[in-house]
Amino acid sequence: MTESLPPLLSDFITSVNAHDADAFIAAFAPDGVVDDWGREFVGTEAIVRWSDREFIGSAGTLRIISITRQGQRTTVVGDWRSTHANGVSAFTFDVAGDKITRMTIREG
Repeated sequence: MTESLPPLLSDFITSVNAHDADAFIAAFAPDGVVDDWGREFVGTEAIVRWSDREFIGSAGTLRIISITRQGQRTTVVGDWRSTHANGVSAFTFDVAGDKITRMTIREG
C-alpha cells in the first residue's frame, strides 16, 4: 500500500520497519516535532531520545491500514507493534519540501 504515499513517507515507513535509526531521523527537519499522544519532542536530539525508547529502539513495525492525503499533510492509519506499545494508531505527517516537520500520533 505504500505506493499511495509520497516517496518521503514511503521511505520513512520502510526505515521504521527496518529499524534504521539513521534513516528515520534523517527524514525529519532539524526543528521537527514528534507529538506522541500529546507529548511533544522538538528537534533532532529530543526525537532521537524518544525514538530510542519508544519507536525504533522498541523494534516497532507499522502495517498500513489506510492513507489519507490533504495537501502537505498525510495521515497513515496503521497497526503498530513493538515492545513498548501496540495497537491501531493514526500517524499524521506534515511535510515541507523533502522533510517531515511534524509527526502526530493519535488513536487510529
